[in-house]
Amino acid sequence: MIQQDIAVKPVDILLVEDNPGDVRLTQEALKDAKLKINLHVVNDGIEAMAFLRREGKYAEKPPADLVLLDLNLPKKDGRQVLAEIKGDCDLRRTPVVIVTTSKAEEDIVKTYDLHANCYVTKPLDLDQFIMMVQSISHFWLTIVKLPTDGR
Repeated sequence: MIQQDIAVKPVDILLVEDNPGDVRLTQEALKDAKLKINLHVVNDGIEAMAFLRREGKYAEKPPADLVLLDLNLPKKDGRQVLAEIKGDCDLRRTPVVIVTTSKAEEDIVKTYDLHANCYVTKPLDLDQFIMMVQSISHFWLTIVKLPTDGR
């Protein structure tokens, strides 16, 4: 059962993903999640940091409540983005879920060393991918208690 206080304010999720297919699947999975979610999408690490810092064309965007971050991104990879987020006192409390195809132990260890909140490997199966996105959103948006101002 979804908590009633969650429905009061939409949750802003930043998806940092360069694969258009994964973006579409994530959008569909979140649409079915029955939560008020504003999904914002950027496709490289430089845009991700501009969005999170609300710079330039993102100046009027709301702060992200949750970041879904791919590791292998153009311009600035996800590891660099994660390091910048967790090194920034205004952003470090924002939960960052790594969502990637990499199963490499080196990537898992490195991202947790950089204080990722969670590491999830993208399944190849369509239904499993949708279930993974819905599970992430359910956990982070209905079960976990987050600060009301994570910045």
